Parts: sequence; structure tokens; C-alpha cells
Amino acid sequence: MKPLARYASLNNFVELGHTLGFDPAQLVREVGLDPASLRLHDRWVPADAIAELLELAAGVSGRSDVGLTLAGYRRLANLGPLSLAIREEPDVRSALEVLIRHQHMYNEAVRTRLTEMSGIATIAITVDVGREGTFPQSMDLAVGVVHSLIRGFISADWQPLGVSFTHRAPVDPTHHHRFFGTTVQFDQDFDGISLYARDLDTPNGLADPELRRYTHQFLDEIAASAGPTTERRVRELIELLLPTGRCSVDQVARSLGVDRRTVHRKLAAEGQTFTTVLDVTRVELARHMVAGRRHSLTEVADLLGFSSPGNFSRWFRRRFDQSPSTWRRAHADQ
Repeated sequence: MKPLARYASLNNFVELGHTLGFDPAQLVREVGLDPASLRLHDRWVPADAIAELLELAAGVSGRSDVGLTLAGYRRLANLGPLSLAIREEPDVRSALEVLIRHQHMYNEAVRTRLTEMSGIATIAITVDVGREGTFPQSMDLAVGVVHSLIRGFISADWQPLGVSFTHRAPVDPTHHHRFFGTTVQFDQDFDGISLYARDLDTPNGLADPELRRYTHQFLDEIAASAGPTTERRVRELIELLLPTGRCSVDQVARSLGVDRRTVHRKLAAEGQTFTTVLDVTRVELARHMVAGRRHSLTEVADLLGFSSPGNFSRWFRRRFDQSPSTWRRAHADQ
């Protein structure tokens, strides 16, 4: 299946849009995502939609440094619970190893590999969103985040030996050289950072050995249940597709990069069917939307993918034993 990423991958995208002069909500909608859900950092969405969004932002803003600018906003805390464990690691090497081991908790499309040879360490990063194409902004963001993490551990003056990208050089690479503080090479055979291996041994003066034991236990417990099941993947896509009127098992399968039989088979292995997941998702969304006042009932029917308000009303009455309007009046205060 196509890799997913959490909305946390788009931390600070709204600020980026305001800084570069484009409407972030409009671009988010253009790639099929929901602007209001940007605050739901733990929600999984297709990684290729996020990659496409960054390329679209680069195009409309006329800036080739969108990924790096977004990386500049990032802080260690943006990694969520993972940041707690990383912060307590005794040195840079251990911090990177934790990041590499648990990166799938936040982005299934990014892979990081650390190797050492002859006193030189290489951090190679790959971004695979599950479809053909080049996504330089996503790669710039991924490399920029790792670079900032290392610099945060060592010092603000730290510089790597070099930074490499497989994509072509932008028209103006000034920001790349300024961001990384060293020579940046393009059209190379790998994406990543080269540094002295001894830099990895830089101690973390803030680490607490006792606290580290607890953070590792905490992180392992989260990691055990962090990966999205097929049911969760399908539910996230159903929520995205319902308002578009294109919510079907075929469309969900295309978004996951598989055929419909694979979706049915994987759901069956978890004791679910597509129809059941669709209905449960609709019930949960309807419960919140109807009780709220943000949308009219006609709009709710449309957002939930019904062909008419009448069809929605009949479906709602079967599920809740009362009409949507009656439910709204009874639950408005909640």
C-alpha cells in the first residue's frame, strides 16, 4: 500500500503560506486534504498528497526553498512523544538511532540510514511516496529537519562536511548554502548529510539516564500501536473522500496503491468490511456535525457524501431513531 504520513508533517504550513504570500487553505484543498484537519497532528493521510502540496506551494510562490523554509520553523517538540525520548539520549549518535528506529511513527515515506567509515559518518535519507515523480521540496524538508536536530544537539555554529541532493540545483541555491552553512552539492547519487563521525559522540548535557529508561519504555508502548491498521487507513481516506462525492472502495484502493480485492482481503483479515467501516465513520461524523451548528443539515448531507438531504435524513433516522433536526435540538448544548 502507498505510505501514509501524519498531518504533523505539515506543522507550520499555515505560517509558511502567510510568509510566502499564498493561501495555505486553498492549496491544501487542491491536493484533496482538509485545511481544518491540519490541527489534528496524529491523523494519517497519503504521503504523496503532502509531497504534492509542497511542490504546489513552491510553484505558486515562485520559491524553490519551500521545503527548507518549512524546516526552519521546526523544533524538536514537533516530533511529539518521540521528542521526549530523543531529548534524553546521551549523545548525537543515540538520538539519531532513536529517530531512525521510530520514524515510521510519523511518516512512512521517509527512511534514514546512518553509516560510518574512515572517520566519516553519512546520513542518507530517502523519500518514497509510492508513486513516480521527483519531490525536491519533501527531500529538502527531510534533510533540513535532520540537520537542525543535529545542530540543536551540538551547537548553533556546527557545520557538516557537506550536504548532497539528487535533485537538480534550484535557480538560486543561496538559501540552501545559508541554511546548511556549508557547500551543498546537487545532482549527486544520494540525499543526505556527511559529517565527522566524532561529532556523533558529542554528549547531551541535558540527558537524564534515569529518565531515559522511562522515555524508552513509554516510546516502545506507543510504537507497538502507532502503525495504522488497514481499517484505520481506510477510515482516514473515507473522511477525506466523503465531501468530494468520490468515496468508493475503488477510489480508496487507488489512494492506497492497491486494487479493491486487496482492500477487501486486508479488511476481512481484521474482521471488517468496507461497508461497515464506511457506515461507522459516517455515524461518528454525523453525530458531531449534526449536534454542532457549524454546518446546515443540507451541508452536512453533502459533506457526508449523500446525494440529497432526503437520503441523508432517512439514513440518519435509521441510525439514531430520530430526524437530524430533532437530534440537533436535543444535543445543541453538548
